[in-house]
Amino acid sequence: MRVVSGVKKGHQLKAVPGMSTRPTTDKVKEAIFNMIGPFFSGGQALDLFGGSGGLGIEALSRGIEHVIFVDRDPKAIQTIKLNLEICDFTLNGEVYKNEAGRALKAIVKRGLQFDLIFLDPPYKQQKLNQLIKEISEKNLLKKGGYIIAEHGSEIVLDGTIDSLTQVKYEKYGIIAVSIYC
Repeated sequence: MRVVSGVKKGHQLKAVPGMSTRPTTDKVKEAIFNMIGPFFSGGQALDLFGGSGGLGIEALSRGIEHVIFVDRDPKAIQTIKLNLEICDFTLNGEVYKNEAGRALKAIVKRGLQFDLIFLDPPYKQQKLNQLIKEISEKNLLKKGGYIIAEHGSEIVLDGTIDSLTQVKYEKYGIIAVSIYC
């Protein structure tokens, strides 16, 4: 697992120890950023199911200014912090141990909005339609921003969720990516 492009291209990232997470492959990561970027001039991102932090760190490497990482697994939190250090992005990230729903409530209280929101929950526990609806209702996505949802290819998400529309959908074997704007 590595940073695919940008200022930290080629930096090797650590994986979360054990089998509790499934890191986004470099191939899928590159495809995601080709669909939404591939590069950015600043902006804020949220990596709601951070895992190793690979998606948020890739966004930082490609020009996003600041990323909030959330995960409920203490091992994932440690790994995200380590990967931010490896890439010298410690000052560009905030890392929180929290459950997704509670994290969204905290974000609403802070009045934050994001250019990119990454949703890559455990495939067996997905409630992506509900999460995307909540993000839309709470106005957490900036105008022109993207929600990037990674999910099992057998999962079919709604084409329109509240005020958001699916603008891209791609399959990569057992993985699918749905992008909303």
